[in-house]
Amino acid sequence: MSTSQAAGPESGAHVYRRLLRYTGRFWVFFLIGTFGFLLNGLTEAASAKLIQYIIDAIQHRDQSHMNLFPFLVIGVVFMRGVGSFIGNYFLALVSRNVVYEMRRELFDKLLVLPASYYHLNSPGHIASKIIYNVEQVTGAATDAIKTLVREGFIVVTLLGYLFYLNWRLSLSLLIIGPLAGLLVRLAGKRFRKLSTRIQNAMGDINHVVSEIILAFQVVKSYGGEQYERERFDRASRENLRQGMKMVVTASLSSPLVQLLLAIAMGGVIWYALQTVISQGITAGEFVSYIVAAGMLQKPVRALTDINEKIQRGIAASASVFELLDTPPETDKGVRDVPRLRGDIEFRQVGFAYEEGKPVLRDISLHIRPGQTVALVGRSGSGKSTLVSLLQRFHDVSSGTLLVDGHPIEEYRLSSLRQQIATVSQKVVLFDDSIRNNIAYGAFRDRSIEDVERAARSAYADEFIARLPQGYNTRVGQDGLQLSGGQRQRLAIARALIKDAPVLILDEATSALDNESEFYIQAALDEIMKDRTTLVIAHRLSTIENADVIVVLDQGLIVETGTHAELLARNGAYASLHSRNFAEGETAPGAV
Repeated sequence: MSTSQAAGPESGAHVYRRLLRYTGRFWVFFLIGTFGFLLNGLTEAASAKLIQYIIDAIQHRDQSHMNLFPFLVIGVVFMRGVGSFIGNYFLALVSRNVVYEMRRELFDKLLVLPASYYHLNSPGHIASKIIYNVEQVTGAATDAIKTLVREGFIVVTLLGYLFYLNWRLSLSLLIIGPLAGLLVRLAGKRFRKLSTRIQNAMGDINHVVSEIILAFQVVKSYGGEQYERERFDRASRENLRQGMKMVVTASLSSPLVQLLLAIAMGGVIWYALQTVISQGITAGEFVSYIVAAGMLQKPVRALTDINEKIQRGIAASASVFELLDTPPETDKGVRDVPRLRGDIEFRQVGFAYEEGKPVLRDISLHIRPGQTVALVGRSGSGKSTLVSLLQRFHDVSSGTLLVDGHPIEEYRLSSLRQQIATVSQKVVLFDDSIRNNIAYGAFRDRSIEDVERAARSAYADEFIARLPQGYNTRVGQDGLQLSGGQRQRLAIARALIKDAPVLILDEATSALDNESEFYIQAALDEIMKDRTTLVIAHRLSTIENADVIVVLDQGLIVETGTHAELLARNGAYASLHSRNFAEGETAPGAV
């Protein structure tokens, strides 16, 4: 589920002000764009003034004024075009940069969020914040601001002109202000609530689609098409319902405001036609006044319509800011070392994902530099959690974890993780070339010779040579164009090129056939020399030569020793060994 919360009525203005603060970084462009729309607004009032000018010229048969009129019209239209272009361009420049900055900050935040955030939020809902919610923010930060400034200046200049012509008549137009404001406020609350529901529904849709894409083989194998179709239909129908409620609200609020304005306009026209009020006003002034008042309807309608976009943007911004405000990984370390020795010590370490539900309890273990330690136990015994603490994907809940004699928290995260290479059962490959998947991230500048050497050591060079473009072949989304064993060997090559002093092998050979495993194990034996290695595996051949075997059960260390020593004790390890042997060393998670 997504953890984002809807912004309450009191927080909406605060959220929007926070969104608008992004424009402060581009205040010069904003001022230029504002000047452009001010110029555009003045030309609207000038158009109404031209009506008075030509009518009075005709009435007084002033030929010189009539001859000048076409040039005045051209001048007003030209200035309107210049103002509109300046306003549109520079405010679009501001708004697009605001959206760019927000997306960049959002993505940067994703890179530093703790692992717990990804455990508590589905990938679909997280992706929806970047893909869908930011688009809603775009509406509030681009179209809405542009419309607000442009139409707002038109309304201000037209009202100024109306008050200049006749302030008594113009006061009646302001009567609708409080009523229109109340309608807009009520509609705004409704818009924000519905926008939050629509965003959640879009998160559900994105979640279902993401799962289908990643698990299409399971869906097809187990006949889940109808079930997934129903899941997607439920999420889509909810999105449809909330969207139509939004349409109804928008379709009612705008006409109601227009009706109020029409009533006020009717009153103004009736009042203006009265002899007492009309006395002393020229025909040109009267027509110009009515035209200017009529011109108010279009910008007022536009200002009313942007309420929906603004409220969508507020709801989306609240969701985006919730992610941006999530505390990043704790990284108070100040220690950087060129290369760790690989001395690791767990002192009465405990860990729990949830309060009161410990996963690891009182773990005390000293791994000396260059040792190979195998972690075995039943599924759920805490093996993978234990090695995740070493990379600080999670922090220990109790006790102390020392690396080279120093608490692990003293190391900078980037420095610590730079010196730990991991190969896990679930291989992650990017839709990029084989070369870039092996020499990934901080190792992108490694030479092709280094990449080929790592691939040979992982016994991957043979199948790479058979690919159409060799090391430049793209592997597709998540490497689905390759077999499981091929993906596993690329992951091993990636770990090899990192040349880290600490190596974690989490079921690293599980996806390989016996022949491939033989060669890979020979390569792993070579690279494990002079490296501290933690091995999680269920195949006996990958652990029986370990310096120390640690048996975990329900988060506790129940046995430690060599393969021979543990078999001789006839305890938990011997029991796991006999079961594994009876099952032909194929039962995952056993040893």
